[in-house]
Amino acid sequence: MKLNKTVKKGLLIIVGIFVLFIAILLFHIITAKPAVYENANLQVSRIDFKSTIDSIQAKQICADLRTIKGITTDSIIVKRNVVVYFHNNSITNSEKVFNELMEKRPYEAERYILPANLANKEVCPVDQNSFSYKMSKSINQFFN
Repeated sequence: MKLNKTVKKGLLIIVGIFVLFIAILLFHIITAKPAVYENANLQVSRIDFKSTIDSIQAKQICADLRTIKGITTDSIIVKRNVVVYFHNNSITNSEKVFNELMEKRPYEAERYILPANLANKEVCPVDQNSFSYKMSKSINQFFN
């Protein structure tokens, strides 16, 4: 008799938690706003330097790049003789950035231009015809 009441209470608690979880999930789905991505105009570009960049030059290059309008200041990567940076392509382009950087100091560098055979190549590693891709895309569209 007592065991029967304990099992009923346990099941009632589990059902209550489940209903509460569903209610919270539904509330979230109904009130959530679609994701707005502000990086739709974000582009990555690269400058190749003729010599290896030391730490002092790296700081100087980063400081010079940060003064150029349209560059996202937190996304400048300096490795050996290559600088990779992100910029808003609605404000500037890689050629303008390169020219402005060369006006600031006499750097020995050249702008990296993507070869024509790679320019139109798809870079997404996910097979867009796969079931998992289509399923995740539909779920994402449902929640957004």
